[in-house]
Amino acid sequence: MKDFKKYFSIPAPPDDVYLALTNANTIHLWSGEEAVMSTEPESEFSLWDGSIVGKNLEFDPGKKIVQQWYFGEQQESSIVTIKLHEDNDGTSVELRHTNIPDQDYNDIVEGWTNAYFGSLLEFYSEGE
Repeated sequence: MKDFKKYFSIPAPPDDVYLALTNANTIHLWSGEEAVMSTEPESEFSLWDGSIVGKNLEFDPGKKIVQQWYFGEQQESSIVTIKLHEDNDGTSVELRHTNIPDQDYNDIVEGWTNAYFGSLLEFYSEGE
């Protein structure tokens, strides 16, 4: 199992980034894919046509999202924590993803960097 931590800078206020990460319609706008998402703790979610599935654990509007991502029959929970911090450029996003199966690590890191936050950055940068 491996852990991944990275910071991203998104040119939008934390409340907007939070909404972009937690509202199914907004996720569809920046990802181009259907999403099932709720801000109810213990609700299940699905992103990228089911490529990413899991359970929402905790929300602090505009500040923090905690999710469990499912990887088959994995014994230890794979936890994603996204913290949003206001900065001069908009939002500094602190991402921490723990207990990533070794065989999935490279795909997950690439997905976070290019597909997930790469698409979100592109979405907010288009309006500049």
